[in-house]
Amino acid sequence: MSSALFSPLELRSLTLNNRIAVSSMCQYAAENGSAVDWHLMHLGQFCMGAAGLVMTEATAVSMTGRISHKCLGLYSDENEAALKRVVGFCRQYGVTAMGIQLAHAGRKGSAQVPSKGGQALSADEDPWTTVAPSAAPFGPDWHAPQALTRQGLATVKAEFVAATERAARIGFDLAELHCAHGYLLHQFLSPISNQRSDAYGGKLDNRMRYPLEVFEAVRVAWPAGKPLGVRISATDWVDGGWSEEESVVFAKALKSLGCDFIDVSSGALDPRQKIPLGPGYQVPFSALIREQARIKTWTVGMITKAQQAEEIISGGKADMVALARGMMFDPRWAWHAAEELGADTEYPEMYARCKPEQWPQVFPWRDR
Repeated sequence: MSSALFSPLELRSLTLNNRIAVSSMCQYAAENGSAVDWHLMHLGQFCMGAAGLVMTEATAVSMTGRISHKCLGLYSDENEAALKRVVGFCRQYGVTAMGIQLAHAGRKGSAQVPSKGGQALSADEDPWTTVAPSAAPFGPDWHAPQALTRQGLATVKAEFVAATERAARIGFDLAELHCAHGYLLHQFLSPISNQRSDAYGGKLDNRMRYPLEVFEAVRVAWPAGKPLGVRISATDWVDGGWSEEESVVFAKALKSLGCDFIDVSSGALDPRQKIPLGPGYQVPFSALIREQARIKTWTVGMITKAQQAEEIISGGKADMVALARGMMFDPRWAWHAAEELGADTEYPEMYARCKPEQWPQVFPWRDR
């Protein structure tokens, strides 16, 4: 039997060899927004055959759009050159497509890295002024952000466009806007964080307006033949917050503007969230959006087993699975999944001799 997980997926002019993505994973290792050797190692190991697609971590479109001082960015020539070096390495030696996730942290910026507590930077930690739809902080003891003016909205949109143009010059195959996890574009969607009374706040159409405007501008700047998608939080997991029904409406609106996929996550907008964690706990959101919005979806969250991923794809619950912690634990996850499911997947030339059929003493059931 053929494997659904290892079947190709077409997104505009890009054909992925399988339905597995290495999900974006913040590494908190950048220097002034620029990628370093850690990023070359981190992304390079996955490009050896972990998936059909490898995504960069959330990549800030401006200095003030970073989560922390150590976040990756794409807002300067130095950032662009450093990331181009990493992508060049992955191109030369790897066998996967490369994607970038463009982001702005909004009110969740100016924070410590998680290993240092992940809280708002103190006065002696070089904090910066954050921006958001409204002047409402993320939580207790967090900085109060500045509410974006019309000029501020235009500036941030231009920063997204400029970063998109840099990503296109670097040569990424795919791009994704980060509209999830409580970051700036998600902050506009949720009535918890968006308390505006102008055309960008209040009813759903208004709360969606700015993220849609940013997407539309980025779609124009991104090469027409390359796919562009959006990562969303399908629900805030808080009463009165963003909901899965609104996510369907948003997905339909994005599709009408040329969105190629929705990467479906959830939560992280409000510290009061209560999330019922468990294997594949976000898959139902992906299935709902895929069915009702008629758009390709990715699903994430506690997907660790090959058969679990196979059933998600073959059952029509998502078009791709994206793994993060599972990939960190096993950077060769896709190779092992292919072996378990009786499928073939790519290996780089230098590692071809470790294919199971090349050493039947260890894998005697494989055809020689």
